[in-house]
Amino acid sequence: MGMETRIMIIDDHPLMRQGLAATIESVAGFKVCCQASSAEDALDEMDEAQPDLAVVDISLPGMGGLELIKHMRNLYPDIKTLVVSRHDEVLYAERAIRAGARGYVMKLEAGEVIVDAIRRVMRGGIFVSDEINERLLMSMASGRSSVSQSPMEILSDRELEVLELSGKGLTTRDIAERLHLSVKTVESYRSRIKEKLNLGSATELMQRAVQWVNSESGD
Repeated sequence: MGMETRIMIIDDHPLMRQGLAATIESVAGFKVCCQASSAEDALDEMDEAQPDLAVVDISLPGMGGLELIKHMRNLYPDIKTLVVSRHDEVLYAERAIRAGARGYVMKLEAGEVIVDAIRRVMRGGIFVSDEINERLLMSMASGRSSVSQSPMEILSDRELEVLELSGKGLTTRDIAERLHLSVKTVESYRSRIKEKLNLGSATELMQRAVQWVNSESGD
């Protein structure tokens, strides 16, 4: 084991980065070696920073967090990744783990939970809530056939984000601002979602989004 665990924080909210950094650096043996506000900046700084673990948010400007995790798995396989996100773990934890993350923690969790997650991941384990752990095991046992019709299996990472935010009542402009995208780009994502899910109108898209978010969150 090394003398200290070097941790990079990748989150586009300065206050969240500061809070995470304070939590992490309060633990002996943990050091925040770098902070980045986007996936692109993180990848640019990865060689110099040489982190042992990257704490990644799902929603980032430009390349999303899940795409970043996939890139890191290919480019930097020795760097472990832990997702700390405001996104509902029920909607994203399984996808994050499949992308290559070693754990998923909600931002609402206490600092001790995040510290426990970092320790678990650095020991070579995977950290998710008991509910998500059971879902992952059930998914493996069933060969994922039970969730084959889920939007999680059909949509790209960004499309899934747009579907989730639509289901939570955000307008196209709201989504564009939240994801740091243009309105036209969000409209393009919505068109692709309609096509992939065989939906005929914006109303059908909204109904499907609300139905899916409610059913997943209430499971």
